[in-house]
Amino acid sequence: MRLPICILAMALSAWAADIDTPQPADDTPDQAQTASPDAQTSAAAPPTATPAKLHGFVFSAYADGYVTVNFNHPSDGNGNGLGNGLYNFNDNNGTPRLSLMKVTIDKSDQQFGFHIDAGFGETMRQIHAGDIAAQNNKALRYIEQAYLIWKPNHTHGAEIDYGSFVTSAGAEVIEANANWNYSRSLLFAWAIPYYHAGLRVNMPVTKTWTLGVQVVNAWNTDWGSHNMQNIGVTSAWTKPLYTWSVNYYEGPNNFGTTTGKRNLVDTTLLLTAWPKVNLYVNGDWGQNGYSNGIGAANWYGVAGAVHYQLTKHIALSARAEVFDDRDGYSTGVQQTVKEGTATGEYKYNDHIIARVEYRHDWTNAPFFFRGTDQIIQNQTTFTGAMMFLLGPYK
Repeated sequence: MRLPICILAMALSAWAADIDTPQPADDTPDQAQTASPDAQTSAAAPPTATPAKLHGFVFSAYADGYVTVNFNHPSDGNGNGLGNGLYNFNDNNGTPRLSLMKVTIDKSDQQFGFHIDAGFGETMRQIHAGDIAAQNNKALRYIEQAYLIWKPNHTHGAEIDYGSFVTSAGAEVIEANANWNYSRSLLFAWAIPYYHAGLRVNMPVTKTWTLGVQVVNAWNTDWGSHNMQNIGVTSAWTKPLYTWSVNYYEGPNNFGTTTGKRNLVDTTLLLTAWPKVNLYVNGDWGQNGYSNGIGAANWYGVAGAVHYQLTKHIALSARAEVFDDRDGYSTGVQQTVKEGTATGEYKYNDHIIARVEYRHDWTNAPFFFRGTDQIIQNQTTFTGAMMFLLGPYK
């Protein structure tokens, strides 16, 4: 993993294009329209704009902007607003911001291919904030995913990927349009990783069960921290009325030492039994052994959400969750945090989505800033957001 992943992927793209074979004449969707069979999947991603295709290459683009008002009006006393506590990707308070703008290039319709997501904005800065490689190589700060793809013949749909790819854990994803709510859950922000770098293998065991194995670096690092010393096992069952996923990650994550391993168990159950209503429940348990070999920090939580498609263009969603950071490992404070979120969505078409959102967080320990000199136990915000998916109209 010491070769920059983005350069490696670009090099293979020219080779993959040379071995391209003629495509069938029909319009059957190919697998190039998805990141990977094991890429982190939203609990209920809405239909997205059909990307433009060219000789097996798939191109798409995405932009996401927001403004959030924090009713605590946190400030540093010099007229500068402070951020929204415990948020990620829309943590700025009071001013319009670009959360994410990115382009995607995918070539996965043949035996060999690649996938690249490159962009900028607050989202890209935050997911790479702790990445040693991105600190030394600034180009990596603009890469969300970059991996090579191999689909061996006669393996009934198996796929082997090498590079940097989003995690399989969680009920939500990095791109807001593919989630029911605009702000990410506490579990997404504080219980699980954003991405992994290394090798992953996914194999359909039956028509409804897919099993995967990953050998990867420490959480959220392209290289430079416990290279290829973490193991991940992923499993997903897809039925007509539900989808159930279970993920397990284990390995050393303390910088500079292999003492103290990190464990994560993540599961999501998505219910799709009704035409207009979907539900999911997401649970996480994590533990990180201390670097001195004595004891471990634990965190766990559960989240539930419901999505109601009121009309073709309008949807309503609600989410509630509790996150127990009992040892203060994730948030820096020993606390149990709860939050409730209500989101309204207007989808003009497959390319333009608007959302408004009300969210309230509260905790059992002083944590949230209010004004210039108070720290209190609750926070309320209101957010307006616009998302744009660029591609040809259907």
